[in-house]
Amino acid sequence: MKAVRVHSHGGVEVLKFEDLPIPEPGPGQVRVKVAWAALNHLDLWVRQGLAGHRFPLPITPGCDFSGTVDGVGSGAEVWQIGQRVTVAPGYTQVDSPQAAAGKHNLARDYGIYGETCDGGNAEYALVHAQNLIAVPDDYPLDLAAAFPLTFLTAWHMLVERCGVQPGDQVLIHAAGSGVSVAATQIAKLFGADVMVTAGSAEKLALGLANGADFAVNYREQDWTAAAKTWTGKRGLDIIVDHVGVDTLPKGVWALAKGGRIVTCGVTSGAEMQLNLAPIFFKSLSILGSTMGGLGEMKHVSKLVFSGKLQPIVSQRFDFDQISKAHEVLEERRAFGKLLLRINYI
Repeated sequence: MKAVRVHSHGGVEVLKFEDLPIPEPGPGQVRVKVAWAALNHLDLWVRQGLAGHRFPLPITPGCDFSGTVDGVGSGAEVWQIGQRVTVAPGYTQVDSPQAAAGKHNLARDYGIYGETCDGGNAEYALVHAQNLIAVPDDYPLDLAAAFPLTFLTAWHMLVERCGVQPGDQVLIHAAGSGVSVAATQIAKLFGADVMVTAGSAEKLALGLANGADFAVNYREQDWTAAAKTWTGKRGLDIIVDHVGVDTLPKGVWALAKGGRIVTCGVTSGAEMQLNLAPIFFKSLSILGSTMGGLGEMKHVSKLVFSGKLQPIVSQRFDFDQISKAHEVLEERRAFGKLLLRINYI
């Protein structure tokens, strides 16, 4: 089979196509013939490297992918050859109290396909049977690859960590990112009012089309002043942040009493100075969030397959255009997801 391998960190030149044996599923595993794979910022980190984190190189990246069941290992016979599936990107190897409670993302051995082990940037991939989600016959396989990581992440941030409620005023940074597209839709699903930021008029318009109520170009306006006006000086209830040093320190000042910032990433940098005064004066919460449990994933999947949440695809690429897709993502030229067509199914 053809697979992309990363042997060392660097630019797009380290994405190497190789011919590998088609893997055989072991106990509890299923082999998926991959139809589509979606790119995430995690794919850039796997390729580039990330300070303080060691990736198991060489590795096949790709945490989001869909396709059909192609082989079934012992103990995984609940799945049938040819079934249409998408993959929950986070997994655990062993039983744990966290996994038993549906909080797989808190298990000590939690891993992510394409980061902890080989993922879906290959013609065939092995996954744990419990990580498969059946895709309805009338739901496109490309869209089935476009939602798992980002919609699960956004759901866990807003629903599980922040307890979003009707009428909450929610700020979501970087409107065009996969997580922010999902977060906007989820916040609106719960009856919240949503403000988004973006760096271009085009992305602002797309953010509003995605359901946001108010949009601000952070290159042209002070988003904290805009948020103050938008909330009638009351302050924001929730800020969804995956930018980091460029936004989070200012965010604590923009929150209402009892407000919360939830972060799932730091694309602009992780080390920052933070004023603690507003945090205790206003009883604020700064919440970390990584992925979510399989129970949440299955609930999100139902909402997606029913059309209540809708992944947005920016561009589709052939498998051999993976370097170009990485460049588009790295240069922030997408609104929504970038997809790779791996096999024609």
